Amino acid sequence: MDTRLIIGWNLRHLRVEKGLSQERLALEAGIDRAYVGRIERGSENVTITTLEAVANVLGVRVSALFRDIDPNEAAPDKLKAGRKPKPLN
Repeated sequence: MDTRLIIGWNLRHLRVEKGLSQERLALEAGIDRAYVGRIERGSENVTITTLEAVANVLGVRVSALFRDIDPNEAAPDKLKAGRKPKPLN
């Protein structure tokens, strides 16, 4: 599988698991929200610097974004609309 797709899949899983919207993740990582969406879709060739920023916001090591995907693993659920945003640290 394409490494960009692996990173995108893992990013989305971790982001949803933490209850962060793309907008909140982007704000805290200092990147554009649309860029987060493109990373999650695997259409961006993301830099190590950006991966570090995203991993720091998610509270994981960069290596977590490269975790092999189980082919039987379901896609992450969408976050519910109208959720309360998590406070900035």
